[in-house]
Amino acid sequence: MNQKIEKLIKQFAKLPRVGNRAAVRIVLSLLQTRDGRAENLAAAILDATENVVPCNICGCLTDKSVGVCEFCRDTSRANGGLCVVRDMGDVWTLEKSSVFHGRYHIIGGLISGTAGTMPDDLNIANLSDRIKKENITEIIFALPNTVEGKTTQHYIMSVIGGGVRFSELASGVPLGGDLDYIDDGTLSLAFGGRRPL
Repeated sequence: MNQKIEKLIKQFAKLPRVGNRAAVRIVLSLLQTRDGRAENLAAAILDATENVVPCNICGCLTDKSVGVCEFCRDTSRANGGLCVVRDMGDVWTLEKSSVFHGRYHIIGGLISGTAGTMPDDLNIANLSDRIKKENITEIIFALPNTVEGKTTQHYIMSVIGGGVRFSELASGVPLGGDLDYIDDGTLSLAFGGRRPL
């Protein structure tokens, strides 16, 4: 196989949820169809990597020229609720289901001894300041129902301390489950049935 094609397939195969077969199909489609899709994709990737950055406040992805995301700018979302999530994919999942209308805080991963991820590696340090500044009354944990997720949740609770109500997603989120794999109805039930910690 041509080395350039093989290199491109390997790059696509490294993406989450894209195996080698899917990578081959994507690359062949881009190279065999000369309709400008490959050039448009390359330009869009370059534009996004140069101009999309994490929000200065919550970590959601936003335009570099603005610096603050749409959720943090939206005053109607300043309702006292702050949903702590692992990554941007979790924000999109929650937004798609329309179960939460507050603000988010992306921590950027989970505490994991095996993966070598420590609390200092995560976006946790500014959480206490946000709670005071934004008059947050409830922290809602929408982290994976795994050992790492629970460890991270307990660590954050210990850092924040009292003065705020803690809750987590309830029924419907299976042990070891990720938000990416949960349908809107199940997610809505889990969010609506969250319980205090």
